[in-house]
Amino acid sequence: MTRDELARLLDHSVLKPESTAAEVRAGADVVRTWRIGCYCVQPSRVRLAAGALAGADALVASVVGFPHGCDRADVKANAAALAVADGAREIDMVMNFGALLGGEAAVVAADIEAVVRAVPGVPVKVILEASALGDDEKRLACRLCVDAGAAYVKTSTGFHPSGGATVGDVRLMRAAVGSALGVKASGGIRTLADAIAMIEAGASRIGTSASAAMLAALR
Repeated sequence: MTRDELARLLDHSVLKPESTAAEVRAGADVVRTWRIGCYCVQPSRVRLAAGALAGADALVASVVGFPHGCDRADVKANAAALAVADGAREIDMVMNFGALLGGEAAVVAADIEAVVRAVPGVPVKVILEASALGDDEKRLACRLCVDAGAAYVKTSTGFHPSGGATVGDVRLMRAAVGSALGVKASGGIRTLADAIAMIEAGASRIGTSASAAMLAALR
């Protein structure tokens, strides 16, 4: 894999709640400099990020319901629509994984469907918070995402105490969705070796805040 090929698979992320406007602009500079495919930011920073990347070959993604997934479905849907109006071209929503753990599959499905309907034509990535789920729950979540019209399943927020992305979860999620959806690995991916391992396990996108270091390590 070339440096440019890896860069197109990366979603560079600046998502810490304490991130300043200057840090969001610095993240946009990283995306532009390394020709990274996507820049993922908090909803309040979408307009800033989109402006900073004007003319660059990069998309802006907004998180929704982040990091807990507990907002009402209509709130998530409205947040997604507002983010798109501000310049987001992808949405990374956190699934209501508490509802999934409680056996409320219909609630989870409606949650995802509401966001997908709110942003027609915009890819929606659904964050499962896989490290907080059992394997059967992960498979169920993946099926719900496929049925609801999501574009990707995503491992983790990177903010949950149970952990981030694992090769095993990526492999399970890829097997569950087949070729129907993309799989985004995110949460604790800090090195080039981490990224390559996730790609080899079936990830089609990598979320990370360590993009520059990864790409610099690829010769």
